[in-house]
Amino acid sequence: MDERISSVISDMNAVAEEAKVTFGSLSDEQLNWKPGEKSWSVAQCLDHIIRSNTEFYPEFEKLASGTRKNSFWENYSPFSGWGGRFLINAVREDSKKVKAPSKSIVPPSDIDEGIVQKFCDHLAEVNTKIESVAGADRKKTVVTSPFLAVFTYSLDDAYTVLVEHSRRHIRQAKRVMAAEGFPV
Repeated sequence: MDERISSVISDMNAVAEEAKVTFGSLSDEQLNWKPGEKSWSVAQCLDHIIRSNTEFYPEFEKLASGTRKNSFWENYSPFSGWGGRFLINAVREDSKKVKAPSKSIVPPSDIDEGIVQKFCDHLAEVNTKIESVAGADRKKTVVTSPFLAVFTYSLDDAYTVLVEHSRRHIRQAKRVMAAEGFPV
């Protein structure tokens, strides 16, 4: 496994460990508490990451089986480099609130117990999928966003998006814990 894949896996492991340490001892009440009607709870932040990452699984499975080829649009889109940079910057930037691009990745209001362990297990599964496609050419393989078909970006950018999106929502969940009224 090369250095880039090792780095992505290490970053995802660090996110899982941070979630376990920060949220692992919270009660169900704390995990599901929301600072406002339109705000997400800690549990919703974690569930959203799971739902979002799962949307990438079909691409990983095609790459792992060797059946995936870039589409015409992925080969010739003039926006691929821009799309990757835009998405990476969007998920790194906390000051801009971005609405989830699909209702399928908006978590329900109450999340069952065990979400922290489910989240950590999920990130381990993502790492396994990344390892399974480690031989793919990350620069030449272009993927289409599962949420917005006009967005194309390199597989390498997709890895960065997975990591940064996870970090963004961990930071969001920490802000929930720091909000006034968080149950203690």
